[in-house]
Amino acid sequence: MLRNKHTLHAWMLAFALGILAAPPVRAGSPVTLTHVHGLSYSADGHLLIPSHHGLAVYADGRWSKAEGPSHDYMGFSATRDALYSSGHPAPGSELPDPLGLIKSSDGGKTWQQLGLSGESDFHTLATSFATNAVYVANKEVNTRMSQVGIYYTLTDGLRWQRAAAKGLGRWLHSLAVHPTDAAVVAAGTDEGLYLSRNSAETFERLVGGMVIAESFAPQGQHLWFSTHSDKARLARIALTAGAKAEEVPISALTDDAVAYIAHNPVRRGEIAFATFKRSVFLSKDQGRTWTEIAKDGMIHE
Repeated sequence: MLRNKHTLHAWMLAFALGILAAPPVRAGSPVTLTHVHGLSYSADGHLLIPSHHGLAVYADGRWSKAEGPSHDYMGFSATRDALYSSGHPAPGSELPDPLGLIKSSDGGKTWQQLGLSGESDFHTLATSFATNAVYVANKEVNTRMSQVGIYYTLTDGLRWQRAAAKGLGRWLHSLAVHPTDAAVVAAGTDEGLYLSRNSAETFERLVGGMVIAESFAPQGQHLWFSTHSDKARLARIALTAGAKAEEVPISALTDDAVAYIAHNPVRRGEIAFATFKRSVFLSKDQGRTWTEIAKDGMIHE
């Protein structure tokens, strides 16, 4: 197991920097998941997994590689209208490194530069599915952001607003934005799961303990989140006063934890999660049963 908080932090840092060892590519396989940097569903219900060498797609029980450049996508997140990401350009690309904020309106075939090209690489990026709001955790000063912290844009990067993030716990790991209300934001930190209802100006803690990842259910009434103490855990909590977290049973993960969670906007009972070791699990019944569709980066057909 991941024995303590320091071990988990080391895993998370290696994961974010893309230096965890990846398995060799299997002969004849068009898709291998290496350095998974996000997990989202497209508007038509396809599971999208950004990796070190482009975008993998899981649809109708099969894996494929998306058309388009094989960028090293970081902070990848999908909305009803577009894909948003950051990261680094593919080998041979003439785009500046890092990519800043980029957007695709054709499923990743082509990408539009929205700003901060050559300046920023947002590893923590989240979008609101129906509103196209984009939130990022900025770790370095750039030409649009004079301080570190949480910023958001409602105008595809034309204007950025810094959020005060009052009350937020230390060591931010992840962000999630409500699917229909761009002002409702969740954050996972070393000190718990936090919720803001005013565009990340102030936060309240919903659950204590280290929270690694979180995701709003499609109708925005529940938050799903992952933790790790004695073992990897997945849980959900209703966004109502006094609600208590409910654990969702998952398969035992050896020396691993849930790094990303995503909900299918088309098939409302379908949920997926990806782990630090690049395994991917899928549930079609609200988390009652799970199927492993990739293990240690190697796909299952």
